[in-house]
Formats: sequence, structure tokens, C-alpha cells
Amino acid sequence: MRKLFKSPDTIFKYLTAAVIMTIILYPKFPFLRIPGLQVSIRLEDFLMAAVVGICGIYLLPRLLRVFSLNIEKTILIYLVVGLLSLLSAIFITKTAGIEVGFLHWLRRIEYFAGFFLGVLASRKRENLGFYIKILLLTLFIVFLYAAGQRYFYWPVIVTQNVEYAKGIALRWIPGSHINSTFAGHYDLATFLVLVLPIFISLFYVIKKIKTRIILGIAISCGLWLLLVSVSRISIASYLLASSVALLWLRKYKAILVVIGVSLIFFSFSSDLRTRYVRIFDEARKRLGEVTFYIHAQEDLPERRTNVVTPMPTPMPVLEDRSSSIRLNVEWPRAIRAFSKNPLLGTGYSSITLATDNDYLRALGETGILGLVAFSLIFIRISEILLTKYSLIKKEFSDIDKSFVAGMMGGSLGILVNALFVDVFEASKFAIIFWILIGILVGFIRKKNYAE
Repeated sequence: MRKLFKSPDTIFKYLTAAVIMTIILYPKFPFLRIPGLQVSIRLEDFLMAAVVGICGIYLLPRLLRVFSLNIEKTILIYLVVGLLSLLSAIFITKTAGIEVGFLHWLRRIEYFAGFFLGVLASRKRENLGFYIKILLLTLFIVFLYAAGQRYFYWPVIVTQNVEYAKGIALRWIPGSHINSTFAGHYDLATFLVLVLPIFISLFYVIKKIKTRIILGIAISCGLWLLLVSVSRISIASYLLASSVALLWLRKYKAILVVIGVSLIFFSFSSDLRTRYVRIFDEARKRLGEVTFYIHAQEDLPERRTNVVTPMPTPMPVLEDRSSSIRLNVEWPRAIRAFSKNPLLGTGYSSITLATDNDYLRALGETGILGLVAFSLIFIRISEILLTKYSLIKKEFSDIDKSFVAGMMGGSLGILVNALFVDVFEASKFAIIFWILIGILVGFIRKKNYAE
């Protein structure tokens, strides 16, 4: 064992592959239910606990060096702020419970464990091709299972409400979303926003015909999955992410091709067309109501005291349910939580399971300090990309550059998605995201924790 840990590259390589495939492909069945709580412990939690243990054993002698690095230091700061916020919520504002609050905080540690695993997995840059193959294989399996749900009624496991989170197996019905192995269609779509720009970048850089055919099939599978997930914001984020990735690679004509092909592909979905048209109809309706109200006020004659003023006609109820829930329920709830304790928020779990805006969620649960600390992580990642730009252009291979470009575009798309979805709270996506970010940072930084 001691000899193995002197050169643990093989362990981290295959552990990373196992985590990626297990997290994405294994449905979110509850393993242990905690009495009185909505939170369940799943098998993935035990897997990530093993990751924490293995990485912890290796990193313990290097702990001071690890947390002297900018990104790792900001992650530690964020976790400390989250703990302070939770303690404040438990003992001062009384807005969070001890058990569920600490479980939510431990989940954040679980997610960020993926980052450290990713950095350790990038000790050898030649392993990047292996990780890309793992992502391709995983995407194909996700596609096959989604097709099975759609055409052969394979079971659907989701966690979008308390009852479904108990592990109830559902069946796809016409008009509903496809989730594949993910816990919800938003999770699936967000994962595609992250990985499709990587495959698209590789498609336009690699010259081997066989590899390009495989990548083309993978991209087609991903586009179909995006289409059947029927996530409007994710499709817009995907187009932005792919365009940014190709722009960084200076594949300007490819941007028009990808956007054109994607839009033609998405146009075959009547559900998508209906949902997008609904947005424009409601925006036009709101604008028309405001304009009518203004003109009506201008045309009103001087009020007479002997005339009874009729009651105004009630405004019609908007039909876009997801937008209404965000605007009328979830976002105001997060703002109210923030107003109770602007500095530290009201603690993890205090604003229920969904906010559908990760920035408002961070603001409500962890306050200004938490949002700033979380944002600082991405600022530090951006700094590395900017400072190492010339190195990437000169020394990286085409595959390396494609991965960097895809991750840059995909990460930007994820940050846009986070305006409407709690992407960094979804365990399946969050763990994979931080693993890939760790691999990206490790490759660019050209340092490992042992140096």
C-alpha cells in the first residue's frame, strides 16, 4: 500500500473513471432514509466518502501546500463561511435545523471532493484522452437509457418532490420530459451544456475520420437528449457555450454551422416550439396590458363624485407555470431569507429544496459573504485561464486545447443556467462538474500537490 501511494496515478485515474460513470449512470435510489427528514443518504454518498478518504490520506502530509493555492484556499473559505452561516441559522436566527443543515453542508464538501480528485487525476496529461472516452461512453449509455424510457417505458427515477424522492419508479407518458439516468430533466440538460461543447470542439480539431464519426454520433445523441429534455434555458446556454468554445478555437465558420444545425434539430420538437412561443406570447400580453393601462389612464375624464367607479378587471393568470413559480414564489422567498440576515443568510436548507436560481439561493442561505466566497472560486479559475493563455496556445496539443475550449464554453453556459436552475445543488451534476474543473485546473496549472 505504501509503495502504491508513492505513485498513485493509476488509482486516481481509474477512481475518477469509476466516479464519473457511477454518479451519472446509477439512478438516485435512496439507500438510507433519515426519520423526520426529507434528505436521504444514497450509495453515491458512500462512494464520495471513499473518495474523500483516499484523497485525504494522500493529501494529508501536503495539506498546507494544498490550501496555499488560490482556488483551494477559496474553496476552504467558502466552506468555512457556509459553516458560520449554518451555526448562525441554528443558534441565532433559528431558521435551520441541526441535522438537515449539517447534511446539506456535508453535501457541499462531497461536491468539492470531486475538484481535488480531478486535480490528482490530471497528474499525467496523457490521461485526458482516457477521460474523454469515459465521457463519450457514458453519454452513449445515457442516450440508450433515455431511448428506453421514451420507446420501451423503462423506469424513471426522479427526486423533484418528496414522494418521488423515495425511489418510486415511474413511467414516461406523452408530453412529459425525459430524464434518463438523471434525477430531473434540468439535471440532464445541464450536463449536456457542459459536455457537448467539449465534443463539438474535438470534432472540429481532430482530423481522423473514424474519431470524427464517433464524435458526430455522440453530438447527435446529445442534441436528441437536449431536445427531449425540453429545457428552454439549457438550449440557449448550449448554443452560447458551443459558440464560445469555437470562438476560442477560432473556428468562426463552425459557429454558424453548429447554430444552424442545432436550430434545425430543435425545430422538430413541437413541445419546444410551444414553450418558446408561450414566452413571447406572455411577454407581448404583459406589454399590451401595461400599454392599455397607460392609454386608459390618459383618456380618463375628470372624475365625478356622483359616479360609482367600477371594479377593475382582474389581470389574466399567466400560463407559464415554471416562470410564475420562480417570479411569485421561489425568488421572493430567497430575497426574504436574505433580508433576515444579509451577511450570513438563513442557513443551508432554510429555503426548501428549490429556488431555481443558484445565485439567489446562495444569497438567501449564506448571505453576501457566502455568495462572494462562491463567486471568488470562479474568479480564481478565470485568473488561471487568463494567466496561462499563452502557454495553452503554444504548448498544448489540439486535444488539450479542445478540452480547455469546451470547458470554458461549457462553464459559461452553466453559469447562465444557474440563473434559472439550482445546478450546483444537484448532486449528479455538481460532482461531475467539479471533477472536470479539477482536471482542467490541474492540466493548466502544470503542478500537482506533491511539488
